[in-house]
Amino acid sequence: MEKGQRVIALGFFDGVHLGHAALLRAARELAGQYKVTPAVISFDTPPGKTIDGQPVPLINSPLDRADIMRRLYGIDDLIFLHFDDELRHMAWDRFVEWLRSDFGAVCLVAGYDFRFGYGGAGNARLLSEKCVRLGLGCHIVPPVVYDGEPISSTRIRALLLEGQCQKAGALLGHRHLLNDTVRSGYRFGRTLGTPTINMRFEEGVLVPRHGVYIAEAHIIDANQCFPAVTNIGVRPTVGGETAVSVESHLLGFEGNLYGRPIRVELYKFLRDEIKFDRIEELRAQIRADAAATLEFFDRNPIDPFDYPQWR
Repeated sequence: MEKGQRVIALGFFDGVHLGHAALLRAARELAGQYKVTPAVISFDTPPGKTIDGQPVPLINSPLDRADIMRRLYGIDDLIFLHFDDELRHMAWDRFVEWLRSDFGAVCLVAGYDFRFGYGGAGNARLLSEKCVRLGLGCHIVPPVVYDGEPISSTRIRALLLEGQCQKAGALLGHRHLLNDTVRSGYRFGRTLGTPTINMRFEEGVLVPRHGVYIAEAHIIDANQCFPAVTNIGVRPTVGGETAVSVESHLLGFEGNLYGRPIRVELYKFLRDEIKFDRIEELRAQIRADAAATLEFFDRNPIDPFDYPQWR
């Protein structure tokens, strides 16, 4: 393998959906042919947010994107560029030259709709032509279609906002997830006999529909996973909050997880968040949610998303 040389997949990869998967698989395959390292070059923030100041709700945090690309697609060389003023004003052709000179690119992989360079002047056709002039390989991935329409982050965001995590998962090629370190919470769940772990979405990351989900919690440093009842919302029964929290009750787990890395994967939306009049009603509903979760996993013991897709 040539040291320092790379086949580089280009894009923001929000959600790392099946359209992105085609780029990542192509990068791995071409890297094998060139006998170099497969890599991804992306950005720490969406370029559009820096250019026009408009907030773009992200499907995943940078931590989530890195986890998916490494764990499911076997790409460990991930370069997240800071989209600063210099990069914003870089001409598209200079950007390609920079990838060759500073990052050892021998081949570039991009989607059919990839735009880059100052003002978005660069596109897939110009990228291909520039690579020919520089003696670089170039692979342009055509649209990946699901139900007659190209897969896009926009479609996936809409599904998550509706709580349709199963349909979103079909477009993603994996379950929607959240990686975080367990935070200190109110410990209210312990008083109900259902202790929970507390997590948060990063600022700027899309929050799915508020409610209760069937989920799976992965204790990353112990390589363990447990069925979980996960509530996304503002805890209306116990006073409510302004910040959205993610609270998961791990079924069958006993112990302390504070400060440890956890990945929660959403399987199915169970119900909306409810404000109960009495704590006993909440306790009974939690028991019912737990029973529904265990029944779901009894019926669905095997899921192809559990296995790395690149192997």
